[in-house]
Parts: sequence; C-alpha cells; structure tokens
Amino acid sequence: MRAVIADDSVLLREGITRLLDEGGIEVAAGVGDAAALLAAVGELRPELAIIDVRMPPEYRDEGLRAAIEIRRRWPEVALLVLSQFVEERYATELLSGDTRAVGYLLKDRVADIDEFIEAARRVAAGGTALDPEVVRQLLARSRNADPLARLTPKEREVLGLMAEGRSNAGIAEALVVTTGAVEKHVASIFMKLDLPADDEQRHRRVMAVVRYLNG
Repeated sequence: MRAVIADDSVLLREGITRLLDEGGIEVAAGVGDAAALLAAVGELRPELAIIDVRMPPEYRDEGLRAAIEIRRRWPEVALLVLSQFVEERYATELLSGDTRAVGYLLKDRVADIDEFIEAARRVAAGGTALDPEVVRQLLARSRNADPLARLTPKEREVLGLMAEGRSNAGIAEALVVTTGAVEKHVASIFMKLDLPADDEQRHRRVMAVVRYLNG
C-alpha cells in the first residue's frame, strides 16, 4: 500500500511517515499544501491520502477542499483527514456523499500508533474511520433531531459505532453483546430511519450513517 501525506508541518509529516513505514505502508510523497497534494495524487495514484484540514495559504479548509476534489477526480483513492480540533461542519461535509474509504481523525489520535495504523488500513480497505470524539459530539447534537429522536439510547450507541466504520461483529465486541443482538438493533435503526428493506444492506448502512451525521 502506498500513501501520500499532506501537512504543512514537516515534523508531523516525518512522524507520520515513520509510523506508516513501521506499519508496512509506503509513503510515496509528503507535501505541504493543497496544490502539491492534488499534483502528487494525480501523478502517483496512491491507495491512501492522509490530509490536514487546514493548510496554506489561508489555513482554513484547503485540505478538505482538496480531499473532496480527490474524491471527485480519483474516487479509488482512500481519504484519511486529520484535524486539530473537532470541526463538525467539515466532518459532515466530507461524509455527506459516499462514506466508503473515508476517515476523519483528530491529530491526537496519531499518538496511539496501533490505533492510527489500524484506522489507516481500514480506510484504505474501503471502510470508515471516525474519531470517537467526533462521533460523540455529532451524536449529542443529533439527539433531539428527527428521525434520530426515535432511536433508543442503545440504538444511538450502535449507530455511533456504525459511523466509526465497525462491522456488526466489531460493534458486538465493543458493547459486549451477541452479534444477533446487534443485528436486531441495526434492523430497528433501519426501520426507524425509514430506510426501505428492498435496498441492499451495505447501502442502508451508508444511508443510516449519513442521516446520523446530517442530523
């Protein structure tokens, strides 16, 4: 697996490069701004792009804009976006379309090497990785919104773990319940969010997460 890293901090780029190298992920390029990122992805076509939300020249959302442009031009490239703080608008915008192969993590999460490498691999494999703090804030904001208000506390917890990209088995392990119990919660979530049963399971999971984030 090859990755491109985009962050204006040379120290952070080098640190992430070392972590990825130890995890068996080759860093094909490290760049410091959005224009260089787009050029590197266009030339190298990596499997994964790790991108800081705020980059030169204005340090606003240049990285996020570049990530969305990469998704439009090279949808096969997985995106793992890093942010210094929880920025709900950015997380929602990034995940409002296709949520496959997309991640949004706080930079503090990089310090947990195993967790960071696992998230990078999950995103590159087509999964989703959402920082637990991002999920917590989005869940708190959505509790009074319809149709999410229909969900029980346990169903909200299951949906939050779904938004982190976990499978039913992974949710069962996190909640210390059976996979069958998780499947019942998931079926109830689909029903309460008015997601039709004639849609395939994968599509309904994606739509449930999108409604959760947009709530």
